[in-house]
Amino acid sequence: MSAAPSPSLADAHIHHADDLARHLGVDLNAGLAADEVAQRQLQHGPNRLPEPPPRPAWKRLLDQFRDFMILVLLAAAVLSGVIGDLADTLVILIIVVLNAAIGFWQEWQADQALQALQRMAAPQATVRRAEGQVQVVQTEHLVPGDVVLLEAGNLVPADLRLHAVARLRVDESALTGESVTVEKVHGPLPAGDHGLGDRVNMAYKGTLVTHGRAEGLVVATGPHTQLGQVATLLGGTETRATPLQLRLAAFGKRLSIVVLAICALIFAIGVLRGEPVLLMALTAVSLAVAAIPEALPAVVTVLLALGARRLVTVNALVRRLPSVETLGSVSVICSDKTGTLTQNRMTLREHRAWAVPDVDLWAAVVLCNDATAGAEGWLGDPTETALLQGAQEAGVDVAGLQQGQPRRHEWPFDAERKRMSTLHAQGNGWRAYVKGAPESVLPRCVGGAELAEALETAQAWGQQGMRVLAVARRDGEGDGTTADADELERDLVLLGLVGLIDPPRPEARAAVAECTAAGIRPVMITGDHPATALAIARDLGIATEGADTVLTGAELARLDDTALAAAALRVSVYARTDPAQKIRIVQALQAQGRFVAMTGDGVNDAPALRSADIGVAMGKGGTDVAREAASLVLLDDNFATIVGAVREGRRIFDNIRKFIRYALTGNSGEIWVLFLAPLLGLPIPLLPIHILWVNLVTDGLPGLALAAEPAERGVMRRPPRPPNESVFAHGLWQHALWVGLLIGALCLGVQAWSLGSAGEANAHGQTMVFTVLTLAQMAHLLAIRSERESLFSQGLTSNRPLLGAVALTLVLQLATIYLPWFQPIFHTQALSAAELGLCFGLAGIVFVAVEIEKAWRRSRR
Repeated sequence: MSAAPSPSLADAHIHHADDLARHLGVDLNAGLAADEVAQRQLQHGPNRLPEPPPRPAWKRLLDQFRDFMILVLLAAAVLSGVIGDLADTLVILIIVVLNAAIGFWQEWQADQALQALQRMAAPQATVRRAEGQVQVVQTEHLVPGDVVLLEAGNLVPADLRLHAVARLRVDESALTGESVTVEKVHGPLPAGDHGLGDRVNMAYKGTLVTHGRAEGLVVATGPHTQLGQVATLLGGTETRATPLQLRLAAFGKRLSIVVLAICALIFAIGVLRGEPVLLMALTAVSLAVAAIPEALPAVVTVLLALGARRLVTVNALVRRLPSVETLGSVSVICSDKTGTLTQNRMTLREHRAWAVPDVDLWAAVVLCNDATAGAEGWLGDPTETALLQGAQEAGVDVAGLQQGQPRRHEWPFDAERKRMSTLHAQGNGWRAYVKGAPESVLPRCVGGAELAEALETAQAWGQQGMRVLAVARRDGEGDGTTADADELERDLVLLGLVGLIDPPRPEARAAVAECTAAGIRPVMITGDHPATALAIARDLGIATEGADTVLTGAELARLDDTALAAAALRVSVYARTDPAQKIRIVQALQAQGRFVAMTGDGVNDAPALRSADIGVAMGKGGTDVAREAASLVLLDDNFATIVGAVREGRRIFDNIRKFIRYALTGNSGEIWVLFLAPLLGLPIPLLPIHILWVNLVTDGLPGLALAAEPAERGVMRRPPRPPNESVFAHGLWQHALWVGLLIGALCLGVQAWSLGSAGEANAHGQTMVFTVLTLAQMAHLLAIRSERESLFSQGLTSNRPLLGAVALTLVLQLATIYLPWFQPIFHTQALSAAELGLCFGLAGIVFVAVEIEKAWRRSRR
């Protein structure tokens, strides 16, 4: 019974929700049927904001030729073909096109990886569909007529006409610019003009629910929402480069100036020696194309994107690419307790009623509870579901009790009050049930000795690792719904205590131990009781027996920033903290020079997640706003996953360093060969086609295969990398210089030997230089798979993609030497077995020299 879009949807705020629902053909209690949803999706399209069209493939390919030096090379090659050798020109053009194809493929790979991450990070919404079943769906699948359920922490997924509201407040600053949250209602507004900020019965796509709960009817999706209309005007946004990319781009510009100066010098010396001007021009430009590292930032993007995709395999979803390169710098991990360090499988361990029958305590536990019945058990917060399960096991008719005493009003839990309340009819008046932290609820109860006893019991249970809640009630006359929480939650009658246990995750202890070995300090921040927090922290190894390692939120509030910064060095457990205090903890640690990863899942955690160097949100139990603020999302809400992500981050950054080491060393070798040859009175050692070929076969697959390099042994037994440490630290640029010089010396040495033995022609010497240069770069690639460990202890087969890339490069190189139809193209001559053996032997010198350097590094530990 599909309904055409109604003109009244544009002013849904002045209509009754029931009227809109009838017009949209939906029952607010049942929701849309599956076939109706599918039909409306075809009619209205996906609930997505307008996006710029993807860059077409032909444009991506053309972009590979935008570099100025590539254009100069193409122009010089065409001129050379017109004047002289057309075959050389064609080969140069083919190699340039192949290089462009590799660049195109790398960019496509990076895009595919990032798109896959975006699909995984797609936001979700809770809806009522198919005869009232509550479902979680991707927001892009919402259609007009859907019934959406909202709670604190949700981003509003579409434009909604609210029809059921419980203390709902929405932050609409993203749409209206107003920083004050708006309290929402469900009734229709009077006819007339109402600005967006005045439509208090509407919730708009992209705004944030900060408090309470609600239900709303979808009246607009995608580009038809208020946010969609703004997005259409704004258009697309550019992707920002990561800090590492910016540093490499700046380095590349400086190095380019040096390389261009050397190329100009090589050209001038060659012309002065009587070499053909066009040949020297092609040689100089080819060297510039091969040696200028303009592609380094782009390749780093590929490595980061592939690394981000691999992080998903350890259940860590990257939302911001720079976090991949900075994971290895984490020195402190501030983690929530519940669900991250523990299993988030609450079980009712203890309960005790105070001066009332057990049935009264169970009634309060059931009615002051937001969990609901689902097809496979209870749905909701683990604490809430554990309470209902405990009540059911005690013989309470949970469903009958909830139906017999429906909720008239509620005051949801918040981090400041640390309690929640619900209001129910009681005779001619009302009864309120209150549930929360003992230190929050007990001071509001009437009584004397029994309250002190209850507090002692709560502390004793807390020391056993239990999460303890106090339960109370209050009766009153009249309506009760107009009272605020502070007014209602007074003069309470204590009903009892319940104690729940959430055991530590089995893998958490090993993860904490691995953190400590890696120089990373784990810190627990929780809203639980100090005794409970300390018991779990000691069990996991975060805190030690007898150490002064717990600080409560109340104690923290009394410390100024200087005192807190000093305390942060010794405190490993923070208990009864509120989300706002997380920011102070982060800043205190950062003031001591620590690089902080902070976990969070709630609405109020977002500022702390943004303040942390790496914000980590929960993928299962976290709110939309926490995920939006974070740079990393844990798909399994597990502390061990953070540690695994840090390990993977270290591996990724190590491999980026290895690629930079490999690329710069190879470029350095090519520059030394062409720069020193004329100064030593030798003929041109390499032709332009040789330079471009070496660049093609050594910088493509072999270099990228380093991305598959496994983590080095002991990667988590070394201290964190300082966040501002240069990527060229630990001797990288010195290595590139001296190994490049060694490769250049070996190439020129074999050229001199070739010219001096049996009067060989220069073409034969060029073939040997060409071969030694390629083989030496492959030998260097194998040697730098680890910065310290020997290849023989790593094993050749531990990186099969790299081994395959090296083998393919060797086959292609030998083909240019020995296949008759390649020899005239590459101007090569077949080498004897002894000469080829000499080339392999000289390349082996590079391998041995780098292995000696690594042995020296190991000896200095």
